[in-house]
Amino acid sequence: MRQFVIFYMLLTYWAYGLPLGIEEAIKRSGIPKKDISIYMKEAGNSSHIIASLNENQSRTPASVIKVLTIYATILKLGFNYRWPTQFYTAGFLSKGVLQGDLVIKGFGDPTLSDKDLENIVDNIYRYGVHRIKGNIVIDRSYFQVGTKDSSGFDEHPYSPYNAMPDAMMFNERVSTICVTPNKNSVTKKTVDHSYTLLNKLKGVNKPCSGRYSWPGVRIDKSHIIPTVLLQGKISKRCGKRNICKVVTKPYRSFYYALRDKLEEKGITVEGTLRLKKVPPYAKRLFTHYAKPLEEIVSKTAKKSNNLYARHLLLLLGAKQYGAPATLDKGRRAVETILRSKGVLGFGALKIDNGCGLSRSAKLTAKLLADMYDNAYERYGQRWMNILSVAGVDGTIKKRFRGTVVKNHAWMKTGTLKRVKNIGGYVKSKSGKFYTVVILVNTKKGNWRASGLQNNIIKWLVEHKDAVVQPVNIKSELWDIKTKSPSSYEISSLQKYYVQAGAFTDIPSKQYLQRIEHLGFRYKVRYGNRHKVLVGAYSDEQKAREVLAIIRKYINNGAFLLKE
Repeated sequence: MRQFVIFYMLLTYWAYGLPLGIEEAIKRSGIPKKDISIYMKEAGNSSHIIASLNENQSRTPASVIKVLTIYATILKLGFNYRWPTQFYTAGFLSKGVLQGDLVIKGFGDPTLSDKDLENIVDNIYRYGVHRIKGNIVIDRSYFQVGTKDSSGFDEHPYSPYNAMPDAMMFNERVSTICVTPNKNSVTKKTVDHSYTLLNKLKGVNKPCSGRYSWPGVRIDKSHIIPTVLLQGKISKRCGKRNICKVVTKPYRSFYYALRDKLEEKGITVEGTLRLKKVPPYAKRLFTHYAKPLEEIVSKTAKKSNNLYARHLLLLLGAKQYGAPATLDKGRRAVETILRSKGVLGFGALKIDNGCGLSRSAKLTAKLLADMYDNAYERYGQRWMNILSVAGVDGTIKKRFRGTVVKNHAWMKTGTLKRVKNIGGYVKSKSGKFYTVVILVNTKKGNWRASGLQNNIIKWLVEHKDAVVQPVNIKSELWDIKTKSPSSYEISSLQKYYVQAGAFTDIPSKQYLQRIEHLGFRYKVRYGNRHKVLVGAYSDEQKAREVLAIIRKYINNGAFLLKE
């Protein structure tokens, strides 16, 4: 028995080190190991770990956390879900005249834009509304999100990535101003009277470079109607410039753009904008649908669209816990959905806003890798195609262009000040797929972190069969002299085990540690399939209680074994 205990402990506390190629890449980067988390393994259910370093260390995720929001949404709603916007009449409609209001209920479609207006107005006309004697009423109550236009996360509050969500979203809350220097022309791309535009630009006959290449922009929101002032000197030789800023309320922008398109169609509106809920007596005219969710989440991941991710989180909150959607409901919904599907393993997780524009959001490399493995097994290439393809599109289009990684990696990136993260899948030249997560939170520079990640991913692509280099086992052992062999023996009266997993390879140290962290004893039965058994227990009820915990935190497919 003592020999078995020693052998058991050797296997249990086997430590995975880093392959030489990765060790050298870290040394060259100049980044301390304490700032780096790495978890790399064969993709899917395989327990073959390639490299691990600080994989359970809590890190700031930045935008890599978007994949958790995206995956939870797919699990809950499916790839083909389509976001609705509903149109109603509240009043009597006769001979084309609506004696009442046109009512629009927004459900947070983040893609609704001026490109949709022609189809919307055609539908309004086709359903018999040719004149509106009442108001245009907008119901934005599906989201309970406050009135902030910008998150104010950094020193660029008017940049599109800082836009805050709204149930009646329009043009991603972005106001686009078109500047044509050679004509001294400054116009709004979409008709919008919710803000004022002042042109004080001066055209000069200078090369289009440096301070003459872009207009100066100043935004004044001290009044009810904001003002956008364009000023300074700009070269007349410059081409058209589009200034995109978060300036006003999306529902106001939608109102003015819709009203303009209605009037173009010959549909007059006598009233004005009103904000209130759809009245109970209103009759639905039609529902406008966004493109399938698959396209929306793909843009969310590839372009790292913060606003889309915020809306996905809020939508889940409403679907899981009922409207109105709130940030808290969204956070709980993402975690509840992922845990109910057995996606989340052991590890710290704080979702915050679901988009990663946060310093309080946290996760571990191992937890993120577990999610990637689950998605790989469940959806395969369809899921992978949502992510940026190396050297082809999204945030890693330029990063891996012209390298061996092109078309060999499907990744999501995340960047903040002192944060540079990447995670997803890498295909080696031998055709094997690997789940890869590299999180770097460091003061040594994001450029160093990016270079390190690039080198590790290139190394993995080029290796036919990357094999982990074990570290000195002796340094990882418990002092077995302090352990009593009898403490590991199982009484012959105990009959119930929880089978937590079965593996073709020896179970990893990390997997077994997750069981230890829950406070359970276990043993490994070695054979063609190495089985991890928790227990044993003489009481079936106790064993079932343990089973519930193992299913929640370790493996949703765990089961009870009676001997």
